[in-house]
Amino acid sequence: CPNFSLPFPSSTAPHAQKQEMSNSSSITQFLLLVFMDTRELQLLHFWLFLGIYLAALLGNGLIITAVACDHRLHTPMYFFLLNLSVLDLGCLSTTFPKSMANSLWDTRDISYAGCAAQVFFFIFLMSAEFYLLTVMAYDRYVAICKPLHYGTLLGSRACVHMAAAAWGSGFLNSLLHTVITFSIPLCHGNALDQFFCEIPQILKLSCSEAYLSEVGLIVVSTILFLVCFVFTALSYVQIFRAVLRVPSEQGRHKAFSTCIPHLAVVSLLVSTGMVAYLKPLSISSASLNLVVAVLYAVVPPAVNPLIYSLRNQELKDALRKQIQWFHLQQQ
Repeated sequence: CPNFSLPFPSSTAPHAQKQEMSNSSSITQFLLLVFMDTRELQLLHFWLFLGIYLAALLGNGLIITAVACDHRLHTPMYFFLLNLSVLDLGCLSTTFPKSMANSLWDTRDISYAGCAAQVFFFIFLMSAEFYLLTVMAYDRYVAICKPLHYGTLLGSRACVHMAAAAWGSGFLNSLLHTVITFSIPLCHGNALDQFFCEIPQILKLSCSEAYLSEVGLIVVSTILFLVCFVFTALSYVQIFRAVLRVPSEQGRHKAFSTCIPHLAVVSLLVSTGMVAYLKPLSISSASLNLVVAVLYAVVPPAVNPLIYSLRNQELKDALRKQIQWFHLQQQ
């Protein structure tokens, strides 16, 4: 196994003795080092992440409220959108609070148990979100290409089963990754060059070939994600072919404005996720790791509310109705 040299700054001298560790049981905490260089960077990171987090809370919270309270939105598409908003909030809530707290208070530690929990919930929620995006592509395919069969193929029971399958698959995937990752002996320190506990960063600390089992699981998971991506892409090919036959230019524009951003988010999630988890260590760098992590762990959950609310008149009408009702209650 190659010997990874992880530089420790002078401010982490008390932790230097953790550079050589016999196994992972000796580690009581990990160090998140990505924003440690200057105080200005830490504060910039805090305010930037706080703004993104509050915007995501507001956007996803409004979507959840509108879909839950307006009976006109109790349809398969909005049922899946509600699930997506819950997953988006969960993804950001798993990584952002701890990272922002570390930057605000000029600390960098996260407990071993906290790191394991962060890995579990992050992989769980991100995997479930990707599977759900695949289901949503199928929903759009049936609605546009097979509208006469929509009620049959996407009845309430079928929708619940598909959503449950997405959540359940994410849970199983995360459980396997977490158990294997945190059973690997670690002896190359405890510094993770990332703003959250990321599996590739933990594997860098491995001191035996046991990490190959997790690498194999990552490859299997990647293949499953690629299958889902191909299914999504083929669904949209059929959708675009059907839309191009629509005589109304307004109808074509509405379909494209909804489908293209969805496909772009899925493509971004797959491409950057593969780079993060499959790139060779020889091309790894702190800046590259940070940019890729932001692109797959921050951008999709943050922009989903914009994609599915600003371009959706029914959802905007429902939100307007809820705001008017709230004002009436206050009077």
